[in-house]
Amino acid sequence: MAPETNLTAMDGPAQRLSGVQAAIARAARHAGRNPQDVTLIAVSKTHGADAILPVIAAGQRHFGENRVQEAQAKWPALKAQAPDVVLHLIGALQSNKAEDAVRLFDVIHALDREKLAAALSAAIKKLGRTPQLFVQVNTGEEPQKAGIAPNEAVAFVTSCREVHGLSISGLMCIPPEDEEPAMHFALLAKLARQAGVAGLSMGMSGDFETAIALGATHVRIGTAIFGARGKVAER
Repeated sequence: MAPETNLTAMDGPAQRLSGVQAAIARAARHAGRNPQDVTLIAVSKTHGADAILPVIAAGQRHFGENRVQEAQAKWPALKAQAPDVVLHLIGALQSNKAEDAVRLFDVIHALDREKLAAALSAAIKKLGRTPQLFVQVNTGEEPQKAGIAPNEAVAFVTSCREVHGLSISGLMCIPPEDEEPAMHFALLAKLARQAGVAGLSMGMSGDFETAIALGATHVRIGTAIFGARGKVAER
């Protein structure tokens, strides 16, 4: 595994972005992979436009948000300045927010139950907009965490396709904080192969190098780019 880098010690989000990009490239090459096959999602949740705009100006185009409401408050204006930004929803999604999510986000990483699959299918048909969809798997089977159980994941992907008419791009997981992430990343990769999907959304600021070594196609990195989380007022 590639050595970890102290990215948060760098000054400013644009400088830290450059450090993260270099670390991703090193980790990919170390794993015998093309760095272009790993999509960096800059997790901008709780950060305002003053922090996000320098990262956009530095060339970053994939951004992640946890909550529909927060994204609605800040991203329409930001996307007006950078219409080629790809916005990812990486937090839990309520079924009654499915239409809002389909309207705003380009990729949704939070599909984890039949009711939400039905709501997303209806929203996609209504709006004529088809965001990429990732099924979230609760690999640690933690009761407080969103995600479908690992032993139900493959059947759920099939149901999303055959019952709800959804195209599934990949799987997503967030390993338990107190466990070795590699075992969870390996499990997600195994489930993705069984489900016949290529995307693997896994790895965050502290473990993205391990995730890349185990096949991550999307890494979700916030602190290593933006520093400590800020607070965005709810609207």
